[in-house]
Amino acid sequence: MQDSQSHLAYLALEHRIVTLALKPGALVTEKQLIELAGHGRTPVREAIQKLAWQGLIHVRPRVGLQIAEIRPGDHIHVMQVRRELEPMAASLVASHATREQREQLLDCARLMTDCAATGDLSGFFAADKTFDEILEEACPNGFITAALGPVQTHSRRLWYSTATPDGMDRSIALHVRVIRAIHQGSAEDARKAMATLIDYLSDK
Repeated sequence: MQDSQSHLAYLALEHRIVTLALKPGALVTEKQLIELAGHGRTPVREAIQKLAWQGLIHVRPRVGLQIAEIRPGDHIHVMQVRRELEPMAASLVASHATREQREQLLDCARLMTDCAATGDLSGFFAADKTFDEILEEACPNGFITAALGPVQTHSRRLWYSTATPDGMDRSIALHVRVIRAIHQGSAEDARKAMATLIDYLSDK
């Protein structure tokens, strides 16, 4: 897993955007983001560049930085991409993940399960980001992961805006099913489990 200062700054800001601590449409300054991220100017600027590439922050000339709005058609569009690509990615990861990556996924499943027990919605979304990053690292097809990265983050933010603890419990159970299939090295089971998860999230 990446642990550079810029990546840590990105994770800190991404989490605040996803969990709506940074509200859609809000204008923010670089100084504010530096304070929120807890990292220096250069790592935060690099994080802002990545968030801008993902469409989560808009750089407005002579205005500043704006957190992306949530638009009515966003959910349908991001789930179209996820439905096509994510089951394929899970299948590839089941076949190619290292032993260490499979163990990291099990740790992720434990974290998610703990969040279900405590009703920790924000913690679950942080664990879900970790889950996505492990899959990105383990998937041998970089074209798939490059397409999935931004839409997964947008999807997480959209779901957080309407999420409930009951919905979280079901989502976590489906995530754990995907993780178990990947850990066992079953490409077909991983594909099917991920397709079921995406179908569930599409209805949210």
